[in-house]
Formats: sequence, C-alpha cells, structure tokens
Amino acid sequence: MSSSAPHENKLSSDPPPLNAPPDLGTSSATNTGSKAREQHIDPLNVSGAIDENGNTLAIDYDALREKFGTPALTSAHLERFERVTGKKPHRLMRRKLFFSHRDFDSILDFYEKEGRFLLYTGRGPSSDSMHIGHAVPFLFTKELQDIFDVPLVIMMTDDEKFQFRGAEKKMDPRLFTQFAHANTKDIIALGFDVKKTFIYTDYEFIGGHFLYNISEFETLLTNNQVRGAMGFDGSTNIGCNSYPARQCVAAFASSYPELFGAPDYRPLTNPDFCELFPRQNIADIPTLIPCAIDQEPYFRLVRENCHRMHFPSPKPALILSRFLTALQGPGGKMSASDPTSAIFMSDTPNQIKNKINKYAFSGGRETREEHEKYGGNPDVDVAYTYLSYFLESDEELKEIEDAYRKGTLGTGELKKKCISVLQEFVGAFQERRAKVDDAAMRSFMKPRKLVFQGNPHATHPRGAEAANGEAQAHGEGAEDGKGLTKNQQKKLAKLKEVEERKAKKAQEKEMALRQKEGGADGAVEGGGA
Repeated sequence: MSSSAPHENKLSSDPPPLNAPPDLGTSSATNTGSKAREQHIDPLNVSGAIDENGNTLAIDYDALREKFGTPALTSAHLERFERVTGKKPHRLMRRKLFFSHRDFDSILDFYEKEGRFLLYTGRGPSSDSMHIGHAVPFLFTKELQDIFDVPLVIMMTDDEKFQFRGAEKKMDPRLFTQFAHANTKDIIALGFDVKKTFIYTDYEFIGGHFLYNISEFETLLTNNQVRGAMGFDGSTNIGCNSYPARQCVAAFASSYPELFGAPDYRPLTNPDFCELFPRQNIADIPTLIPCAIDQEPYFRLVRENCHRMHFPSPKPALILSRFLTALQGPGGKMSASDPTSAIFMSDTPNQIKNKINKYAFSGGRETREEHEKYGGNPDVDVAYTYLSYFLESDEELKEIEDAYRKGTLGTGELKKKCISVLQEFVGAFQERRAKVDDAAMRSFMKPRKLVFQGNPHATHPRGAEAANGEAQAHGEGAEDGKGLTKNQQKKLAKLKEVEERKAKKAQEKEMALRQKEGGADGAVEGGGA
C-alpha cells in the first residue's frame, strides 16, 4: 500500500478528483480554510498533515523514516530472512506494512551464528477490548516467534496509561491493570505458546533485577534527552518523565534472568540465595522489537545508552510497522477512545458490517459511471487497506487492487469482501478468547524458565556455552576456579560459603536432635569437627 498522493489514473485525461479524507472527528467543510499543518508523530500522538483546504493527508512514511533516521526494510532483507529461517516472510513483511528497521541484519547474523535472541513487544491497555489495529503487531510477533523459536516478553504498560492518560482524568490506576488483564487474555487468544511466552503488567511485576536496571538506566538519562524524544515540557508530571526508563530496560534480557533459568535473588522467594546481579551471559542476549514506528523514540534512548550499563546489553534491533488506518481514512490510526474509528475484537458481525459500510473511507468515485470510467484508488481506500493486512493470498489481493483501479470492482463489492474477511478473523478470535480464563492468563504471567530451541543449525550455538556459564556462576564444575574470571571466582567463593553455612546449620540441627534423644556423646564428638 502506498502512502503517497491519490493514484493518477492513466486510462483517461483529466479525471474528476477523488475526495480526500477529512480530519478525524471533523468534516472537510469544517476544516476548509484552516491553516495547513505538518504531520505529527510521537509515542503519544499520531496525526497526518493537513493541507491548505483542511483535508487530512495520508501519513508520509518516507518523511517519517527520514525524520527518525530508520532504514527501509528492503527485498534483500526479506530474501535474507528466508535464507536464514527457511520460511516465507509473513504477509505484513511481504507487503512492506512492516517497512523499516534498525539492525535487522544484525539480529539475523546473531541468530545464524549463535541461535537465539529475545523477542519483546508490548501493549498500553486503555480499554477492556483490543481493536484489530492492536492485534496486528501481535499477529506478526507470533509469526516471528514460531519461525525463530525464541522466547518472547510482552509488557503490559498499565502504569504508562495511567500516568499519560488516566491521571488527568483522576482515574484509579487499578482500572488500567484490569484493562491489562482483559487485553492479556485477548493476546493469548491470538495463539501464543505459553512455554516460551512471558506476559506481565508493570504494576504487578516490576521489581528485582528489572528494578535494578530501571534505577541504573534512569541515571543515564537527562531531562533534556527525555523531553527531546518524547516532546515533554516543564509542565509534564515526573511520572511521565521517568517512565521511558521502564520501557527501555524492558528490552534487556538481564531484566528477566529467571526466564533463562537463573534463580531469583529476592529473599522473599529465595532466602538462601545471595547473588544479586544478573548473569553477564544473559545481559549479552540481543533483543528484536516489533512495534509501530511511533514507538521508535523510546528505543532510540535505549540504543544510545545501553552500552553504558554496568552489564552492557547489545543495541536492540527494531522492525517497524505502519499504523492501521482509522475507519475515517489515511492520516490517523485507530483509537480505542473513538468507537467509530476502530473495529474492536469484541465487535459482533453486524457491528463490523455497519462500521465498514457507514464509516470506512472509500477510494471510489462519486458515481458508478465515473468509477467504471476512471477507476478507484486503493491507496486511500480503507476497505482495501484492511484487506492488505488480513487477507493472506497475495494473488487475490493483487486481483482486487487491479480490478478496483480499472473500475471493474465497485466500492460496495470491495467493502463486502472486507466485511467477510474481518468477520471471519474476529469470529475465530472470539471463539478462542472465550476459552481463556484467569488460570490460563496467570500461567503466562508466572516468571519461570522458558522453553525454546532457537536455531538448530547455528554455526556457533550459544546454548551450550550459556549453560556452562550458568553452571560456573552457581559453582557447578570448575571447582578449583580455573578458567573463570575474577568476578566469577568471587561469586563462586561466595556461593561455596553459603553452602558451607547451610551444611553447618544442618549438622548443628542433627546434633541437637541426637542430644535430645540421648546420643550426647556422639553429638559432642561430631561437634568437635
């Protein structure tokens, strides 16, 4: 799908112009004569440019890439992806709906050589049901997880939504955790594998190694850096100013050592464990983040500062998507706060039908005669846009595009096809969603060692080396300390000391028991050791 100006029909000279979509929430008439405005994209706001006539223009993704400095995802990347994985790229990659990246080449290099990486994405829960725009990155992420067979972390940012949206409205922050639970069930119903997926809400999970990383990373960021990336000013509350550190360190594998088999150091869960620091070999695991391009400023902060951590992590790689267009047309994205802009995953078949027919912006002509003569413009047509996301067959999608441009496929027929595809997708989702209860949700939210294989053909597989590093850090093998770093030797000595104390306590307990039973002589003899 192109984000450029409406298609120039080559079949006839001087065709009548296609309507441009109105600014969301208003009409073209309302905006006529308004001052032109450039597009504005950041993690909190998405709005297309407005021309001198008040019409909202399609988002210019080339300009956005140039602004953020992110390279294009090219056909060469897709070919490399297929060579490395042996699998065809997902339709969202093939159609360049995931269109930009940072270091995607590097993550493929690492996977080819060492066999694993961490997948990380997230969701800001602002309502009790996701819409199809929210589902898109998760559908893509699931496909990546299945193809690469790697662990996945999904961050539910209930604290972010309260700080950025709920605080001004005096909303209870616990409401956003309720939204997070409902959205977590939605995500699970998209088909993720519980054995290699960890989902958490910030309010419920953050602590331990994660909090150490947050605290350290906060000291690396200045107010000016955060303001520059996020567009804050002096009136922004301090919660919003500090939040980016949380989303940044969520990209560090060292924030979740338990997912890779390292024990939890916290005394409430493991009172005898004294190792406070994440494993260095876990910190070395790189991360791939699939997300919409408006989230890029967050991860620019982490990429600029991750090397400064006590245990440095590699720069996370990003694969960036376009926004799923609002029903009203290009220039905005679906919003959970505006039911007329979105198809919700909880919508009934009739609601889907009515929304598409009533609100979906059309790239067709004003009359049937004009449409048949000059053709329509799928580049701005919302029904066609949705098909480009959810219709699997490339061949069928191309046939629809060609027929619409020629005028042999009308707007009503195009909308009918879109309605059918979305009803099928949402209906199948709702059947799975009905089976996801609280117990299923909690199974995904329990911190535990994840089970994954990674690349079975890695040239220098990391798994065996990492397992050996874990064993050494726990004092298993290498009893004389040879071959270890000074830091590992200190850890090994401390762990041995803990084991000795535990053994001594057990011995004293046994002696006390024997004394009580009348075996005082044997106990005294044992106590003299």
